[in-house]
Amino acid sequence: MAWGHTGSPTRLRKARQALSARKLMVAVFWDAQGILLIEFMTRGTTINSEVYCRTLKKLKRAIQNKSRGLLSSGVVLLHDNARPHTALRTGEVLLKFKWDVFQHPSYSPNLTPSDFHLFTAMKKWLGGQHFADDEEL
Repeated sequence: MAWGHTGSPTRLRKARQALSARKLMVAVFWDAQGILLIEFMTRGTTINSEVYCRTLKKLKRAIQNKSRGLLSSGVVLLHDNARPHTALRTGEVLLKFKWDVFQHPSYSPNLTPSDFHLFTAMKKWLGGQHFADDEEL
């Protein structure tokens, strides 16, 4: 049974039976000059404090390689208050790096810079493309 206005023709749609695309999680860190680090996560990876701290260490190395002066002038990291970001271990790493944190509340209706700048560009760049496997991506 389908809902509709009285007298309107009833058209039933057949559900698609195609498998959904496999998704791949990626962490992207960027600044005003461009991308600093892109890290593809292994399938099934859960982002916890340990994984996030490893990624932050990779980010520090990426900043050293791409923009040495940035580390000495100070890094301000924008992230939300998700558990891996607020965990004690993460705080210790950020304190050791002497990075400032600019908090953005989780699920905030306000756009984050990534919503406005990064995701729009990525959608444009990746739009309509299909990849046979993770390596091709």
